[in-house]
Amino acid sequence: MKKVMILDTGCANLASLEHSVKKLGFDVNISSSIDDLLKSNKLLIPGVGTPIAAMKRIRLNNLSSFIRNYQGFILGICLGMQLLCSFSEECKDVEMLNIFKIRVNRINVKNLPLPHNGWNTICWGKENILFKNINREEKFYFLHSYAAPVNKYTICKSNYGINFSAAIQKKNFFGVQFHPEKSGLAGSKLIKNFLEI
Repeated sequence: MKKVMILDTGCANLASLEHSVKKLGFDVNISSSIDDLLKSNKLLIPGVGTPIAAMKRIRLNNLSSFIRNYQGFILGICLGMQLLCSFSEECKDVEMLNIFKIRVNRINVKNLPLPHNGWNTICWGKENILFKNINREEKFYFLHSYAAPVNKYTICKSNYGINFSAAIQKKNFFGVQFHPEKSGLAGSKLIKNFLEI
């Protein structure tokens, strides 16, 4: 039986995500080794940190091509979602994984403080497996200053000064800008939905 893996990007928050997955009854490990990751069919890319540091770790472990060609399902969380995109305004010269042909931008919040930190509602149109049996009034926990614009891959959006992509999907690649592992029962349900695909 294949395992659930959490990619060790060298960023914070790995233990919190690992705990959330174990609490749901799944066998999970943290690694940046291709040999370990090959034994998985679900890969979580977590995120607290900077794209520069995370991409440096990914390239150091020769994981860029592996992630782009991953045959299982990937869920990028916060920074992890942004890494799946092409470029980020936060690090203009660093090419990211380029799975989603999107540029991540600093949120144009006008008079609102950055980072966007706290609970916020999300809005989705068509049903998606990630949000199966999740109430549309639920709030999720965000902590970020950069976000992907609403685009053709957007499966739900949120608003903080402007609308932005709260979740994206392209085939077997999913990304969420919020932190499901810190979003209570709704977040746990979303992680479970992903792991049961």
